[in-house]
Amino acid sequence: MSNTNATFPSASGGAAAVREYHVREHHPEQGTLLGFWIYLMSDCLLFASLFAAYAVLGRNYAGGPSGAELFDLPLVAINTAFLLVSSITFGFAMIAAQAKKLGGTMLWLGITGLLGLCFLGLELYEFYHLIHEGAGPSRSGFLTAFFSLVGTHGLHVLFGIVWLVVLMFQLAKHGLGAENMRRLSCLSLFWHFLDVVWIFVFTFVYLMGVLP
Repeated sequence: MSNTNATFPSASGGAAAVREYHVREHHPEQGTLLGFWIYLMSDCLLFASLFAAYAVLGRNYAGGPSGAELFDLPLVAINTAFLLVSSITFGFAMIAAQAKKLGGTMLWLGITGLLGLCFLGLELYEFYHLIHEGAGPSRSGFLTAFFSLVGTHGLHVLFGIVWLVVLMFQLAKHGLGAENMRRLSCLSLFWHFLDVVWIFVFTFVYLMGVLP
């Protein structure tokens, strides 16, 4: 951080008496990153609360079906692969952006968005199938906690896709300048965060849910 010096006449002295001021330059990128990290920490608290609720209600079936009866693990595994691969493609987009290759960045971001849409499509199909089978969120405490946790994660993925599309328009218009690089970095953190959360969901909800 650099300083700019300025001198002004003193109120009590003549021209020889001066007072020195140091003017600091502001760096908005630091405030942006700090604010984004604060947001991610708040999201961590949100998901921690949802996981805690599921831990309490996850065996409350109220005479209804359990996870072992409802979950289609091969389908969920495919969905997990979509999201994990999308994290890799986003990494390729960041590599292309660092190399100032706008075309490559846009290509990999587009692939990432398509994989995210595939993930959402399969998740919506799973929700529709469960509700059609009479296993909606109001059926039991287990299903309420399940739909709340998985649905909240799905809404975050949807928000990430919208953010990605908006950012692609900004990149097409303004290129890989400092501001867009900062936005790319923030979205990258957000996308990888969603992948980490989903790994916990897949393990804690689906894999442990099929155990007797």
